Amino acid sequence: MALIVQKFGGTSVGTVERIQAVAQRIKRTVQGGNSLVVVVSAMGKSTDVLVDLAQQISPNPCRREMDMLLSTGEQVSIALLSLALQEIDQPAISLTGAQVGIVTEAEHSRARILEIRPDRLERHLQEGKVVVVAGFQGISSVEHLEITTLGRGGSDTSAVALAAALKADFCEIYTDVPGILTTDPRLVPEAQLMAEITCDEMLELASLGAKVLHPRAVEIARNYGIPLVVRSSWSDEPGTRVVAPPVQNRSLVGLEIAKAVDGVEYDADQAKVALLRVPDRPGVAARLFRDISQQQVDIDLIIQSIHDGNSNDIAFTVVKDLLGTAEAITSAIAPALRSYPEADQEAEIIVEKGIAKIAIAGAGMIGRPGIAAKMFKTLADVGVNIEMISTSEVKVSCVIDQRDADRAIAALSNAFGVTLSPPKNQTDTSHLPAVRGVALDQDQAQIAIRHVPDRPGMAAQLFTALAEANISVDMIIQSQRCRINAGTPCRDIAFMVAEGDSHQAEAILQPLVKDWLDAAVVVNKAIAKVSIVGSGMIGHPGVAAHFFASLAQENINIEMIATSEIKISCVVPQDRGVDALKAAHSAFNLAGTKTVTVPA
Repeated sequence: MALIVQKFGGTSVGTVERIQAVAQRIKRTVQGGNSLVVVVSAMGKSTDVLVDLAQQISPNPCRREMDMLLSTGEQVSIALLSLALQEIDQPAISLTGAQVGIVTEAEHSRARILEIRPDRLERHLQEGKVVVVAGFQGISSVEHLEITTLGRGGSDTSAVALAAALKADFCEIYTDVPGILTTDPRLVPEAQLMAEITCDEMLELASLGAKVLHPRAVEIARNYGIPLVVRSSWSDEPGTRVVAPPVQNRSLVGLEIAKAVDGVEYDADQAKVALLRVPDRPGVAARLFRDISQQQVDIDLIIQSIHDGNSNDIAFTVVKDLLGTAEAITSAIAPALRSYPEADQEAEIIVEKGIAKIAIAGAGMIGRPGIAAKMFKTLADVGVNIEMISTSEVKVSCVIDQRDADRAIAALSNAFGVTLSPPKNQTDTSHLPAVRGVALDQDQAQIAIRHVPDRPGMAAQLFTALAEANISVDMIIQSQRCRINAGTPCRDIAFMVAEGDSHQAEAILQPLVKDWLDAAVVVNKAIAKVSIVGSGMIGHPGVAAHFFASLAQENINIEMIATSEIKISCVVPQDRGVDALKAAHSAFNLAGTKTVTVPA
């Protein structure tokens, strides 16, 4: 007999008829000899209705009262589903998040789970009842009894956290699509269902598949080794398995407040090639990386900064043994990238050998905006300057001078309370698809800070201020081009924030840069970010070139590029975002044979 946690989203319980259908599915699962905990969201769009009611009364409602209000939506769902189960002779009881012992931070509207005390829940399971739990909510402590909510995707988080606390055999997430798809089926109806995906890939593709799974839920599954399955509420198809790595016994105390960073990683076998002042037009990156990949040169990090006038900078890193080949290819192609071959001030090649890559890694850094800022400040405090930055959901990487490596490793290990991770054995990924899926984010804004003094501490100052305002930052890029302003070397820094945070971010940054010569904060909301993700791209030269070429063929200009080991992201004009998504999806042959229709 298996212990299973199932979660049903708002669409799945959006009407009485759908609630009754869910009840029948639950009863069949129990008849198969299983014990069952069911987590449900609020019915349909009822949360939106409650938010609208609050905003009619107050344009800036108190977060505590909003938690009190919004938590009622799930309570309606659990009571109705329990009644539906009882009507078909299936013993069931509904419980709120507080009643099942979900204890959270005292942080209204975005609380993280501290622990779960499942004694009452386990007692009801032993009595043969299905326990129907209100997702998205908890209680701050047994002393204060403050109702808290977990923020967006909170029901997913509740379900996987309960599975971890109960040591469930697996957790099933039921939704309105058949599983995890190669992209959002609302934009690409021929998106293909995946049989499985790794937790790391799923974390990177947080917006994939009509946003069916929240990153915090994946983070818990990854940290506690919870087998996770995403399935359709409307069929018995097997869905998609989200594969978690095996883990050692891990304390359930501080369930979502575990260490954000698991370890420090270091790679001294790195060299950098940069092209400065490359003409800003479609096809440049595609041409450069196509020629490099044809020589089987595997690229690690790729950074393209924001444009400056009609040009931008492109930099990439390779292992040192391949530097000679990479430099020769780049030198050969540079004249073809220029406006005309004799314009040698364009596509100027800079090569650096004495560099190293240092990174912090951990699934716990998701949604914690202060982690990157803490890394930058830690390096600044020991006088380590940052030459390149690359960020992903689970890692922040910086390229530094190799001579600073010992200081950097010691400082970061001490700051995050971790040790230097041993060098990773290169896992054979040849059997994995180079690209697992494609994601599009149209709700971000690009912020550029021009002429930042190039000295330790500048990035730390900027991103600490944003972190203190709880503003999450993505895709941080520091330009390779260095200008001298009144004797001070300066570089540009660009990054992405949620569009809704852009105004506040600009207001925070303006006072910080006002005393820097010629400095400016520039906000661009007319952008979209398209990303390809796949563990199989490791050791497969040519994936980036193929991605860039697919955009060039549609005459889509790339405004920024950032990469991690398993993700490549490009910023493109907002009005070309969907075109870019479709181009990349087609280029990597991700379409299936069936059309996916998402229920209203």
